[in-house]
Amino acid sequence: MVSASTARNIVGIIGNVISFGLFLSPVPTFYNIFKNKNVEEFQPYPYIATVMNCLSWVFYGMPFVTPDSVLVVTINGIGLVIELIYLSIFVIYDKENKGRKKVGLGLLLEVIFLVIMVVITMVAFHGHGRNIFVGVICDVFNIMMYTSPLLIAIKVVKTKSVKYMPFYLSLANFANGSIWTAYALIKLDPFLLTSNGVGSISGLLQLILYACYYRSTPKDEEVDVVKPSQVQLSGAARV
Repeated sequence: MVSASTARNIVGIIGNVISFGLFLSPVPTFYNIFKNKNVEEFQPYPYIATVMNCLSWVFYGMPFVTPDSVLVVTINGIGLVIELIYLSIFVIYDKENKGRKKVGLGLLLEVIFLVIMVVITMVAFHGHGRNIFVGVICDVFNIMMYTSPLLIAIKVVKTKSVKYMPFYLSLANFANGSIWTAYALIKLDPFLLTSNGVGSISGLLQLILYACYYRSTPKDEEVDVVKPSQVQLSGAARV
């Protein structure tokens, strides 16, 4: 019989694979930027937000905050590197320099926030208190990122069209939320469970909306082709 620890590791590895796929989802976007040598209408905000999300979860997974969370650290560490590569490409090909200022200021504020969070965690909290303090912050970021695609739902209902709700991104969000919810349940982690439970519900709602309005979408509209300004394109590892 498979032990709970082994089962948790297996589920965690599957979660790492799915999250890695989400991190790679913006690759076509940045390939186009590289090919055109121009960022055009693309915005850096989703990737700046994902950097903060990854930093928070890497810290959450540290042994002195949440023991036995290596798989949380690995995928978010990998994701952090990938997101920084995306932002580097953005900065290189931002000809108008407006985006560069946004990226620089965004990353600076995130570093300041992280330093403050680390100092407060290490000085003001001990033992399980550290887990609670950092976990709450991580959940806030995670829930915001999971539910951000639901903003498109209003447009879907109004237009009765799923043109602006990419199916595969919704499916990936549902799968990612579900697998990390399972991971959190095997060895109860209330913070992983809360945000990823919300994420799986959010993904499910998106899929239901897609099923409801797919047939009413005008045939001349290209489903799953969405402008970068209309949807969160960043593959955040919402662990």
